[in-house]
Amino acid sequence: MKKRDKIIYWVATLWLALGMTATGIVQMLKIKEQEGMIQHLGFPVYFLTLIGIWKLLGTAAILIPKFPLLKEWAYAGFFFTMTGAVFSHLVVGDHPKELFGPVLLIVLTIVSWYFRPLERKAILAN
Repeated sequence: MKKRDKIIYWVATLWLALGMTATGIVQMLKIKEQEGMIQHLGFPVYFLTLIGIWKLLGTAAILIPKFPLLKEWAYAGFFFTMTGAVFSHLVVGDHPKELFGPVLLIVLTIVSWYFRPLERKAILAN
């Protein structure tokens, strides 16, 4: 792996981990603004706890060594969660500024997944 690719991977992965950890903690704490937003999007408040836990577990999965299949699931979960957030904001007619966070996390997820080192990739058997 080229040094440039390692740098891109680790920068994207650390920013992704920071973003998912920060939002996961805020969601688990059920801050009033988060409760209002999740209800505005049409989801029950308990959904915050579920997504928050998934984000923290997914962050751990992409950061720890080994377990490449688990990493694939974590990346997929991040991608589906954030695309779901974008879609939800669009459906309820939110201002485009509400899309910035989820879109940024989608981009970081894709960049981190694409540039991950070979030992962090799931190898498909023939």
